[in-house]
Amino acid sequence: MEAAPGWRTVCPSGHPVRGWLGPARCASCAAAVPTAVHADAGPLPPTPSTASYGPAAPLLAGVTALLCATLAVATGIRPELAVWLLIAPVGVLLAVVDRRVQRLPDPLTLPLAPTALALLGVAALLPEHAGDWTTALLGSLALSAGYLVLHLINPGGMGFGDVKLALGAGAALGWYGWATVMLGTFAGFLLGALYGGALVVARKAGRGTTIPFGPFLLAGAFVGLLIGAYAA
Repeated sequence: MEAAPGWRTVCPSGHPVRGWLGPARCASCAAAVPTAVHADAGPLPPTPSTASYGPAAPLLAGVTALLCATLAVATGIRPELAVWLLIAPVGVLLAVVDRRVQRLPDPLTLPLAPTALALLGVAALLPEHAGDWTTALLGSLALSAGYLVLHLINPGGMGFGDVKLALGAGAALGWYGWATVMLGTFAGFLLGALYGGALVVARKAGRGTTIPFGPFLLAGAFVGLLIGAYAA
């Protein structure tokens, strides 16, 4: 299996990348690339392959909108819906980053759990909510502790970034109870196992191949949260 690309600090032309959140375009490239002149149309814009170096945003925006719409249908007009709509885009971004470079950046994983718990604390004070804040806190700690054990047993198979991400996922799942925590956790491992098995069958991976688990952790949390919200 081809190794994931490294964490990008410069654009393909060597210009420093200032920040990693936002459009994957290099302003220096766009300004420095000479423009060609067409007899009828005038100057042509810089070559997109030189100025752009990341995935197109419309696809990610569409996926995020679809996930948010699905959560809205399952949750209804309960106050915790605002929390899900705020953290869902962060989950999509984390899944994409981990899939491409096999890293879960601390600026997103570390604030996720306290932010989710703070917002859920506000939701718990509002009428018509369908969860429990204490279980959200305990679910966050329990899920992260479980992933920490797996990390200590096999650091190569379970990264510490997944341990930190589990804090936020456990908070969201725990809001709807322990059954939702267990369901979301099982779904994540099941999806990861199915993906790994498919790679082996397709001969694109072997026994020693490592795959980023963050996308499956997040996908499992989404499945659990969706079912938990619908059943609440």
